[in-house]
Order: sequence, then structure tokens, then C-alpha cells
Amino acid sequence: MFLGVDGGGTKTAFCLLGPDGSLLAQARTASTYYLMSGLQIVEPLLREGIEAVCADAGTTPGEITHAFFGLPAYGEVSRDVPALDALPERVLGSTRYACGNDMVCGWAGSLGGVDGINVVAGTGSIDYGENAGRSARAGGWGEVFGDEGSGYWVGVRGLNAFSRMADGRLAPGPLVDAVRRALDLTTDLDVVDVVLNRWHGDRGNVAALSLAVGEAADAGDAAALAILTDAGRELALLVDVEADVLGFDPAHPVPVSWSGGMFTNPHVRASFREAVTREPGRYDLREPLLPPHLGAAVHAARLAGNPLDAGAVRRLRSQHGEGPQHREGPQHLPASEGQRP
Repeated sequence: MFLGVDGGGTKTAFCLLGPDGSLLAQARTASTYYLMSGLQIVEPLLREGIEAVCADAGTTPGEITHAFFGLPAYGEVSRDVPALDALPERVLGSTRYACGNDMVCGWAGSLGGVDGINVVAGTGSIDYGENAGRSARAGGWGEVFGDEGSGYWVGVRGLNAFSRMADGRLAPGPLVDAVRRALDLTTDLDVVDVVLNRWHGDRGNVAALSLAVGEAADAGDAAALAILTDAGRELALLVDVEADVLGFDPAHPVPVSWSGGMFTNPHVRASFREAVTREPGRYDLREPLLPPHLGAAVHAARLAGNPLDAGAVRRLRSQHGEGPQHREGPQHLPASEGQRP
């Protein structure tokens, strides 16, 4: 059996696959993004999720053949890596596992574990790719000076446009009412109280405002549409950088896919697709095959030397019963959560 763990920005998703790739069990816990709350939150959440999937599957952690733990912020604080690497052993009771950044889960799920590039855009943004044994990432620098195209990035720009419209520095559009409704504002200046005083700039809450930006764009707001169009272009830029770094053969199109809640927005997705396909023949843009937590288990099987073939991946996709747009990221952000992609 293969265990997959995807520690996304709003939750941690677990799944257990049988030796043939069949889906045995799934579970969710709170996010394992530890940079705000400390490393001590990670082990109890992993234990909770692993115990849940094992109980549903009628097995025990000791029966798991191999596991992959995709953890948010893994590798971004070098001194924490040894501690994160050691945590799963205390839960599994074995060393038959590997840890990595959760971006790997998105890649393995969207592309089924084959060479190519996957862009993740949820609360934050990042991309990851592999080619002939080489791997690389781009983006994922955090909300203060990076994470372009993410829910947080879109939310901040939406707030900026709202404040400019409220002042009259920008012609008002549907975004004004969309933000007022989203934040239940009594006066427009109350946005300062909500975002800075009540939320303390919380990443998840700010990222959730991408929904208001999307609503305004659908209603014809030019500023909101421009924000979402720019988001898609920023995400496509990650692909261009990654393709060059990984040295893909220019004679063969590079497989490219995506994951994360921002790609459920049609304006972002259309802009991304247009930018990625502007150079005919360079990229093979593919609909995502599996959500990231299933990708983590697919990667676990690969690491164990038992990679799932294309037929097994198709069966798993059918069994999971989820369409190509994985419903995660900003559209699900509760008020108290939302960390990394």
C-alpha cells in the first residue's frame, strides 16, 4: 500500500492506495503549514490523518509499503529539514517514506508522475518540474515579495483597486460592491479594520478575496479582469523559466499542467493557456489527471520502484470521480486558515 500526504495551504489531505493503485481511503486534517504556529503542530496532524486512512482501509501504518509527505514550506527553512524528515517515522514506525515540498504532489498528480512541469496556484504560487532525473522549482517566494498569480497576490491587488476606486483615483466598477459584500463593510474605510486589525493580514483570508475579484471580473469590471489576466501571465512565466532550467529537448513539446484553486477561475485559466500556447509546439498543455494528494501516493509508488502505469492512473482518476479542475485553494478558504500553496 502507498500513502500520499499533501500538506496544502488550507488543509492536509491523505490517501491510501492499494498495490494496484486502487483508492482505499482518504482523509483531511488542518493545514501543516508550520511557519506561523511552530513545528509542534505537524506530528499530531500527520498522526490524525494517517490513523484515519488506516482505520478506513482496515490496516495499520506498519503495513504501508511506502509513503510520500508533501509538506508546505519544506526545504525553505534549511534548519528545519532534519526535524521534518524525522517526524513521519514516529507516526509510521518505519523509514519507508520520503519527505518533500508539497509542490511535488501537484506535479505527480497533474501529470501522473511523468516528466514535465506543473504550476500550483492556490493561496500562494510555485511550480515544479522534472526531466530525465533532474528537478527544479520556480516561484514560491512568499507573499511579501513573491507568489505572483496566487490567491493572495490577486486579493492584495483587488484591495488596492478597491481603495483607489473608493478614493476616486480609479473609476469605480463592480469590484467596489463585490468587496463590500465579501467583507460586510459598513463604510469603505472599515476595510482597514477588517484586513489589518481583525485578520492581521492573514494569508488565507486575503487570498479568499480573489473570489470577489473574480465576481467583479465576471460583471465586467476592467480592473478586476486585468488583475486576473496578469495572474495567468505571471503563472505562465514560471513555465518558461522552468523549461529552460530543466533543458527539455526543443524538438519535443514539454508536458505542462496545473493545480490549485486559482485555476478554477476561467479568466486566470484562459490567460495562462494563451500565454503558454503563444509559441506553437513548445508546450503540450494537459488537463490535470489527479488532485495533489493522490499525486503524493503515485509518487510514493514511484519512489518504491513500483510506478503506476498510465492505465492504473486512468483507473484511479475514474475511481476518485473528480474532474480536471481540482477544487482547492481560495474558493475553500475558511476564515482561520490559508497558508502556502
